[in-house]
Amino acid sequence: MGSQAPVAVSASPLVDDRSAQGVFRVARRVFVEAEVLDCEQREIFGKCWLYLGHESEISTPGDFLTRSVVGRSLIFARNKDGDVRTFFNTCPHRGAMVCREKQGSASLFRCFYHSWAFDLDGKLITRPGDESYAENANAHGEHNLVRAPRLEAYRGLYFINFDRDAVDLSTYLGNTKEFIDLVMDQSPEGMEIVGGTQEYGFRANWKLLAENSMDGYHGAPTHATYFDYVMSTNGGLGDTVVQISKPHDLGSGHAVVEYGAPWGRPIAKAVQAWGKEGEDEATALRASLTQRFGEARANRIAYTNRNMVIFPNFVINDIMAITLRTFEPVGPGQMRVNAWALAPKGEAPESRQRRLYNYLEFLGPGGFATPDDCEALALCQEGYANAGEARWNDISKGLNQERPSIEDEVQMRAFWREWSRRVEGKQI
Repeated sequence: MGSQAPVAVSASPLVDDRSAQGVFRVARRVFVEAEVLDCEQREIFGKCWLYLGHESEISTPGDFLTRSVVGRSLIFARNKDGDVRTFFNTCPHRGAMVCREKQGSASLFRCFYHSWAFDLDGKLITRPGDESYAENANAHGEHNLVRAPRLEAYRGLYFINFDRDAVDLSTYLGNTKEFIDLVMDQSPEGMEIVGGTQEYGFRANWKLLAENSMDGYHGAPTHATYFDYVMSTNGGLGDTVVQISKPHDLGSGHAVVEYGAPWGRPIAKAVQAWGKEGEDEATALRASLTQRFGEARANRIAYTNRNMVIFPNFVINDIMAITLRTFEPVGPGQMRVNAWALAPKGEAPESRQRRLYNYLEFLGPGGFATPDDCEALALCQEGYANAGEARWNDISKGLNQERPSIEDEVQMRAFWREWSRRVEGKQI
């Protein structure tokens, strides 16, 4: 984008990357200034692929849901032929929101204001007073619902892009597909969203949650209460079967941390607290995974955890349960978060129960982890009131280390380099 960046944004470095000297810093003004957010809205949210929803949420022809993506109200629907469509939830007549329901099943969408109606492909089908309109009033689709410029999917995950000239989704996802596959291969029947959407917000800049979502450094101090609680239960923690611990810069701002951990994973890693029934279920699941993928990949699926951020604002956490999460700015110092629990189709009821318990216990808005993270990031945002004098965040941990650990900041630097490329026009 280069020359399109506002002068005030590009006048001084926002990301100070002097890796050869062991320096990587981010100016704290990027978390508080409205003009930075304006540039992000145009150069990042206006041009990157953004997660919309999972195929299981609209599994049957006629199913739909409405969803906001960076402030744009959208209809996400499956037409009568089973094809997925996405429209701006805005009537072409006077601009009223066409669909007021969160989700449901329908054969058409009808605007409350003047009763214009549209089919599941967004095409105008009825218009009261039709005889009063010119014969060619909809000759080029002017009175149809406006489709999102780009809609593409990978492994059941649907993304939209507001830039018609953007690269295709598969190219954009790049190396993240390896890790998405590790999640989506957990069931031969596919994966599904369980229990709807969890929505919450808090006072912190959106980029802080991108960092936090793959930050291994904060785990032990910030979530000490959770680890104390689990350790106090009978057999709540087991062995860390796989000792892998790696951060991965996946390119284009995407990054992941991959690691072994002592908690149970409902896909195929039991802990003592689950009893013999839980161990038997895990053994059967591992055997199935091994038959499908071989022992090495089966063990990676069963025993390794991954926290991944797909630039700019989509998180997949495959840990003691699986969460999909998006976060978007409401203002420079406030964000809105949507989260979903993902699970294998055909999962045994007992495994599903354990999974959802794990999810709510740690990952849910009222669990151990999420309130801790919200509090920590809100405290950061409060601290940025001093951004004029205390100017820089340090993100140099593990810089130039030959074998960085997940407590280092490789993954955050990957995010910030792409952010800088798009906002400041720096070629990394």
